Amino acid sequence: MFPNLGTSFRIYTKRLPILILTLFVLLLAACSGGTATENPQEGEEMTETSEEVIETTEEAIGEESMARSGVLRVAMQPVVNIDPLVIATDSEILLASHVYDYLVEVDAQSNLVPRLATGWDVSEDGKVYTLQLMEGVTFHDGSPFSSADVVWTFDRLRNTVDTPTQGLYANVVSVEATGDLEVTFTLENPNPFFLYDLSDNHALILKAETTDADQNFNGTGPFVVTDYIPEDRVVMTANENYFIAGEPHLAGLEILFFNDETASTEALRGGQVDLVMRMSTSLFESLKSEPGIVTVDIPTNGFDLIRLRADRAPGNDPNVIQALKLATDRESIWQVVQQGYGAVGNDSPIGPLYAAYHDTTAVPPARDIAAATELLAASGYTADAPLQLTLHTPDTGGRPDLASVLKAQWEETGVIQIEISVEPESVYYADPGEDGEAGWLGVDLGITGWGSRPYPQFYLDVMLICGAQWNESHFCDEEFDQLAITAGTSLDEQERIAAYKAIQQLLIERGPVIIPYYFAQLGAISDQFEGFELKAFAGRTDFRTVTFVGGN
Repeated sequence: MFPNLGTSFRIYTKRLPILILTLFVLLLAACSGGTATENPQEGEEMTETSEEVIETTEEAIGEESMARSGVLRVAMQPVVNIDPLVIATDSEILLASHVYDYLVEVDAQSNLVPRLATGWDVSEDGKVYTLQLMEGVTFHDGSPFSSADVVWTFDRLRNTVDTPTQGLYANVVSVEATGDLEVTFTLENPNPFFLYDLSDNHALILKAETTDADQNFNGTGPFVVTDYIPEDRVVMTANENYFIAGEPHLAGLEILFFNDETASTEALRGGQVDLVMRMSTSLFESLKSEPGIVTVDIPTNGFDLIRLRADRAPGNDPNVIQALKLATDRESIWQVVQQGYGAVGNDSPIGPLYAAYHDTTAVPPARDIAAATELLAASGYTADAPLQLTLHTPDTGGRPDLASVLKAQWEETGVIQIEISVEPESVYYADPGEDGEAGWLGVDLGITGWGSRPYPQFYLDVMLICGAQWNESHFCDEEFDQLAITAGTSLDEQERIAAYKAIQQLLIERGPVIIPYYFAQLGAISDQFEGFELKAFAGRTDFRTVTFVGGN
């Protein structure tokens, strides 16, 4: 979204309180081996944090620049969209986030860190965010960066119809330049997670009045595009005028496009590329003993979701989705497809990394082929009149493997017949047509890879509530929506926990989704580079501090 897709939220959401966010950040840090810092979200605490961040940033800028060397060659899927407004896949987001900058970034431990914003103040009522901006920043064309660029960018993000960010920023009443290097966001309702919203995948700052972002690259980011060959590669050189002294460490960056993960893995082995991310577990395992290659894996709340459209036949028959659930062996899928990396799923996006909210007692029924067959028979499906479905999947990660295992498991009923359609990720997640029915949003039965997010409300708001922009299952349940509202707005922690746990039970009972596992993020890089830190959301992995340490 690919669901790595960017963020989109319902306006009623006031988000989770500060204490829970802090606990979750600590959890992520523990899982990833990092050191967490507190992330106060409002009032004086936020001001104090901002001052510390400013001091740290100023110290970094004062350091002497180091000599840049080496070109990191990254294998990724081809890009389709290059305008930050509509980027969707990991490769598109990875490219854009190295050409442009965010106001606020999220590091590998989900801590908020400054980028173009040096600090921020939040009003006592939580409705006014005033951000101070970095001085001396220029775009790649040499023009100076100012608050006018921020205002124009966010007005575009929140006012462009039918885009992922229209809903996300609908709570923003105004964006004003309150100084040449100061911008003020005024919200309709308090949102303690607004700074995370400012780090949304699409919230990269463009030069004001840009009209060709879908054709050309002009950002403030650490790398400058020198050549873009669609379906082949993007070539970039270090931005010598980047505003953070000494960054990037690399002299250049190349993103080479591969449609096939096996080919990209072989290219890493053969030295044609230096980094591969988002590969199948089997390919990752094959690289672990490869000389000259360092493998990296980290836990995430990302998951592969199988969903059946609930708004039309056959998915509007509750017996059908329940039969598919009963015919699915999640433990076996986790072992075969993920080879034990990550965790077994429970048909809910609220995974075990959300320790405060994850319900360990919410477990789908054990696999029962006989019961599945009985449900299908009750709906008129038999061996002579089978349930015939096409299972659509993108070609990345272990999703084709997942589709193959599902086909084998479901066909054991003798009643279900599955045809698999594997499609390029860039095509599968392409923007839907005017009717919203094209691509992944339109198919009856599909697999979707959802990237890891800092907190669980995101998934409820964008993919499961009635009318959500990416409600691919077309699920609509009044009780679910009410629970989602409570979970996203209540300031009572126990009430919120109870709502999240009730949601997990409801999805097991009647949700149109199967989540067999929460995957680990996998990467492999040449040992000629140091400083690589893989993020849970691969497309947001940052190469500014990657260093070349060895030659061929």
